[in-house]
Amino acid sequence: MPDVARAVLDEAWGRIPHTRETSDDPGSFTQKRIERVITLLVGPACLVLGVQAFVAAFGPSDEAPGWHLPLVIGVFVPLVAMVVACAVNRFARVFSGVFAVLFMVALALWPIATLGGEQSPSPTENPWIFYLINVATVATVVAFPLSLQIAWTVAAPLLFGVVRLIQAGGRSEFLLPVALDVSFALMLGAVLVTLTWMYRSIAANVDETRARAVASYAQAAATAATEHERVAVAALMHDSVLGALLAAERASTPRERTLAVSMAREALTRLANAEKDALEGSDEPMDAAALADDIETSARDFGVELAVTRRVQEGTPRVPGRVARALVLAAMQAVANAVQHAEARALAVEVTGSAEPGGVTIRVRDTGRGFDVNAIPADRLGIRGSIIARVTAVGGRSTLDSSPAGTTVTLEWESGDRW
Repeated sequence: MPDVARAVLDEAWGRIPHTRETSDDPGSFTQKRIERVITLLVGPACLVLGVQAFVAAFGPSDEAPGWHLPLVIGVFVPLVAMVVACAVNRFARVFSGVFAVLFMVALALWPIATLGGEQSPSPTENPWIFYLINVATVATVVAFPLSLQIAWTVAAPLLFGVVRLIQAGGRSEFLLPVALDVSFALMLGAVLVTLTWMYRSIAANVDETRARAVASYAQAAATAATEHERVAVAALMHDSVLGALLAAERASTPRERTLAVSMAREALTRLANAEKDALEGSDEPMDAAALADDIETSARDFGVELAVTRRVQEGTPRVPGRVARALVLAAMQAVANAVQHAEARALAVEVTGSAEPGGVTIRVRDTGRGFDVNAIPADRLGIRGSIIARVTAVGGRSTLDSSPAGTTVTLEWESGDRW
């Protein structure tokens, strides 16, 4: 039943709300949203730190003449492009990767750019490029896999410490401030990378659990559909084909031959309509009296004249169409069994409708020799498939009492039952 499983899987997934980010891949439902949240947070955070660095860049600069403007343009233009891309959710990974790489290039060029600078570096004041170290770390969270994120988180602060000491000429008063700055940048970068890794891992686990649950639901539903189809086919084959064949083989009187012909005609009609209407009947609700009328009509088609006894209280609930059809078919199987095995002796059908608790009961009685219910072979489907399974499938109940004094088949459905 691969087609049934796939259809059930599609139906289950269709119950989950979809957006553009998740409609293509059901397996990454939560991950896509986490990625979107990360890009939305990265944009404003980088913008805040970027503005701080940009303001610092307009103060006294450490760069030599001719270096300040190219470095500012080379760093801030990719930064602005990254912030915009994260905000609109377009090419965020590309521009984040470009900024991360260009920042490292600018940081590596810092000793050269500050060589011969007009202003001597101060151990208490950091250059403007320092404020963008963790911005580069955050950019890798959007652009690169975890291994490169860790590499950038470690490399960017360490590279800043090296170039800062080179700029200061290795003076001892710079050692402690630079060590503190590098430590701060390392810790902050590690926290940012760890948080994003944790949220992504949780999202991946949620998606994996959801996928397993949906797959399990699809498998269970497909198995149930297969069993339902097997029972339906078994009941159809027994009622329509095997029943007609058995009736024809055992027919020895004109009445039995008429019954066999009617059953064969019904079998051909139902088999021809099986693909068009597997449930055989309208879904419109019907009252208990109409249910009795259907039993009389069906019995007449089988060549059996029945006068169904009606005991219907006012306020009896209407029976759903599918339930009514299942009850009629089960009752007719009981009638056919009575005709074939008990020669329809004292055959009687009674339909009772009750307002409280609200339901319908059908009883089919005969005064034949009866049989042992527990001794029915497993391969005989007349009672198991065509009566018990059929009524159970629509939320009803069926009981069978048989003794040498006769047999009574009782079919019950209450309005509170699931069907």
